[in-house]
Amino acid sequence: MLSWFKHKNYPFFWVEYLKKFKTSQPNTIENTRFVVFDTETTGLETSTDRLLSIGAISIFNNVIDVSDSFEVYLKQDEFKSETVEIHGILKDGNLLKLSEAEALEQFINYLGNAVLVAHHTAFDIEMINVALKRLNFPNLKNKSIDTGMLYKKLDGKKDTHFSLDILCNEFNIPKHDRHTSSGDAFITAIAFLKIVSKLKQERSVHYSDLFRTSNKKGLI
Repeated sequence: MLSWFKHKNYPFFWVEYLKKFKTSQPNTIENTRFVVFDTETTGLETSTDRLLSIGAISIFNNVIDVSDSFEVYLKQDEFKSETVEIHGILKDGNLLKLSEAEALEQFINYLGNAVLVAHHTAFDIEMINVALKRLNFPNLKNKSIDTGMLYKKLDGKKDTHFSLDILCNEFNIPKHDRHTSSGDAFITAIAFLKIVSKLKQERSVHYSDLFRTSNKKGLI
């Protein structure tokens, strides 16, 4: 039986996105392109709230590549004035804003088959997936890493909740542009590299360890 997606007439950008997962993927930390991303949203309900912005920056060979970054603002069909003091994004203003469909297409083209990294990844990925579902697309196919979970595998950090602010304080990361999607993505990228570096000081760390969930067999 043909798989269900073969009956879908997806646009070119999504077909090209799927093709990128059919080739062999890197199997070392140094040769992997990580895309660290963050979203700003109208709230914390993934089923009803909406994306306001997506910011991302890539890491390759343990280096943050500022030339390979991404930022987009979305038109606000759903607006909550009470959240503006957190993210600072006005409904109108002078920022160029794209439709949800345009913004997601640009993000997918930028993302490719990279490994997604975020702080509390589940929320940001679910916001993207719910938006994709509204446009009749499947979920993202990318592997993902949660810096909060990764941090908990450092010696002495088990079984505690860690905010991004705590990680900033721990690793002396400046909080410039905190609560903007691009700013938080950059902060998270620094935190990710510092966590991986510290883990390597404590034990041997391999690419596959980043995705394991058992405390006995891996890091996450």
